[in-house]
Amino acid sequence: MTYFSRLTDIVTCNLTKLLAEADDPAAALQEIIAEMDAGMAGARRSMQTAQRNEDRIRGEVEEHSAQITHWAGKAKEHLVAGVEGQARLALVRKREVEDLVAGLEQQLVAAEQTREHLSTTFRALEARLAEARRRQQGGADGEESSATDTGAESNSAVSSEIDDELAALKRELGQS
Repeated sequence: MTYFSRLTDIVTCNLTKLLAEADDPAAALQEIIAEMDAGMAGARRSMQTAQRNEDRIRGEVEEHSAQITHWAGKAKEHLVAGVEGQARLALVRKREVEDLVAGLEQQLVAAEQTREHLSTTFRALEARLAEARRRQQGGADGEESSATDTGAESNSAVSSEIDDELAALKRELGQS
């Protein structure tokens, strides 16, 4: 039986309900975890593709921005040489490249948003998978499990954020 048709199904699933409806909850949980693992692999590939697209577009913006400087310099050179027609053509090319860069910058913003959305979805998938694994190991409430179950140690930024949040909670509770 397939439990999930989309990654959002994994994020929004109610494991308790799925397992309560299953004839063999242990087997169902094992199948759910296998589907989640496959979903994570696909999400990881999508995230990597999005990052490569973002990097490629950023590189194009940088390359074309250098061309803007080049054409502005050419226009100045032609004016100094007294060739106004060539200066005008250089400025036309500069304007074309500026328009191209403006379009690429919009694509870059969209690529950044896509990458961030995929990263957020990936972290949500990690959380659901960690919950399922905790249940499989017998910790239904999951509070006893370590931070490594959620993959927090594999991401130093997340780990740092967790440390900061923990420190803030300790201050709030008057602990050192």
